[in-house]
Amino acid sequence: MNSLIGTYECKVDAKGRLMLPAALKKQLLPVLQNGFVLKRAVFQSCLELYPMSEWEALMQNVNKLNRFKKKNNDFIRRFTAGVKVVEVDATGRLLVPKDLVVFANISKEIVVSAAVNIIEIWDKDKYEQAIDDATGDFADLAEEVMGQEDDGDGIS
Repeated sequence: MNSLIGTYECKVDAKGRLMLPAALKKQLLPVLQNGFVLKRAVFQSCLELYPMSEWEALMQNVNKLNRFKKKNNDFIRRFTAGVKVVEVDATGRLLVPKDLVVFANISKEIVVSAAVNIIEIWDKDKYEQAIDDATGDFADLAEEVMGQEDDGDGIS
């Protein structure tokens, strides 16, 4: 799957359903019929929506962990806590289960943001706060993460 692109403001109805933005749904067409996995994010109070193929690739790595090490077992348990298989219905809606709505503090206004190969689902206020909080540090973070010595792969 190609990288996903875009950040969209949406609304969630009282039942926790959100309509995927048309531009995002179009990008997801090749994987729409396979379903998705929705889970709690590790570092933020948002949700992560994985196309099933991306989830299965991630689980191949997780399955390599030695479960006879306590920290690995603890990680797997916490990483998969609240994981749900979800589908996009014929009208393009996605139902966010109640426990995940509570975890992410999702109210009526949300932001759906592409994050390379997954989609983050945020409460709008929390998203804006996270972006504002990171603004000052972003230049340093970009240099640290992306500014390594040129190793010939085209990233400099």
